[in-house]
Amino acid sequence: MKLVMYAHGGSKNHGCEAIVRTTAKLLTEIDSRPILLSYKKEEDEAYGLHQFVEIRQELHEINKKSPDFMLAYLRQKLFHDYHRMDALMHKKAINELPAIDAALFIGGDNYCYSDVKNYAPINDYMQKKAKKLVLWGTSVEPELLEDKAIREDIKRFDLIVARESISFESLKKVNGNTILLPDPAFHLPCEKVELPEGFVEENTIGINLSPLIIEHEKEKGCVLANYENLMEYIIKETDCQIALIPHVVWEFNDDRTPLRQLYEKYKETGRVVLVEDHNCMAQKYIISKCRMFVGARTHATIAAYSTCVPTLVVGYSVKARGIARDLFGTEDKYVIPAQSLSNTGQLQEAFRWIRMHEQDIRSQLMQRQAEYKEYQNAYAEDLRR
Repeated sequence: MKLVMYAHGGSKNHGCEAIVRTTAKLLTEIDSRPILLSYKKEEDEAYGLHQFVEIRQELHEINKKSPDFMLAYLRQKLFHDYHRMDALMHKKAINELPAIDAALFIGGDNYCYSDVKNYAPINDYMQKKAKKLVLWGTSVEPELLEDKAIREDIKRFDLIVARESISFESLKKVNGNTILLPDPAFHLPCEKVELPEGFVEENTIGINLSPLIIEHEKEKGCVLANYENLMEYIIKETDCQIALIPHVVWEFNDDRTPLRQLYEKYKETGRVVLVEDHNCMAQKYIISKCRMFVGARTHATIAAYSTCVPTLVVGYSVKARGIARDLFGTEDKYVIPAQSLSNTGQLQEAFRWIRMHEQDIRSQLMQRQAEYKEYQNAYAEDLRR
């Protein structure tokens, strides 16, 4: 079989990188070198993805002399529909693909947000090229499926692999070809690297913060104030070090921006380290050496969960709630919605509960990770079926 992965944003989002790496490994018996259509080919090559996938640039300039452009331009002007115009950037790369048996839409959280209708025309192009269309490792906000156009887009997929049960329950009502498997990144291996100076193995609290979480705050400055309050509690009330760990380093959406603010404020304590950028496997190794973890990025928290590090998630969407619910039976106490932060002590209070139940949580994660390992063959088996 010949596979293509598409809707990949680039490896400076190490969650995207982790999905590509683990998907390629899980499906190697089907296609030993799948094609990856990437928004940022050079970025992926810098992190070494070309070693196991054939990377092709997905986005190209639009031919403004083509009939497609004229039709898309008219739709945009007359109906304020820009989705077809956006999709034209993807058409050239899709048309130039060889014969494809299965095309995997791998943007795990692309259907979590409000503006998802631009994927339908891209899927139209891919459906003409590939024999089968797969929505891979996905989460979908249930209320989005109330939109008829989005439902029709979802119905087209020959297979949907949902990564958590909230999305699974909603998606299977729309498309019966839906199955439930953990996010592929639960199977990502670690890559051993030297731990940063000041990082005390198994007595360091890993902290991840993203600009995206700050965008979802209800009260300006509340997220950052909660993180500061948490760090002050760790410094004053424990003997733990703190590691500030970025997981997305795109120029327009860089975790290092808010993390540097926190680092500058507390660096004089000698208790805080700012971790440099690494590939997703090395970042997972560093996270695995933490005692506990507080994370905003989904795949940073998956790196912690899958290495049995007790974790508090600062979430904003269905994916955080669903993954925690599948691991622990409930998201209560394990996920604190960014939108709910209203006073500066909430994050500290939630972390104190995680700390109090540290050993029980670690035991639960060890049991669940052992169960998840049993699923490793299922990804290829279900895709082959």
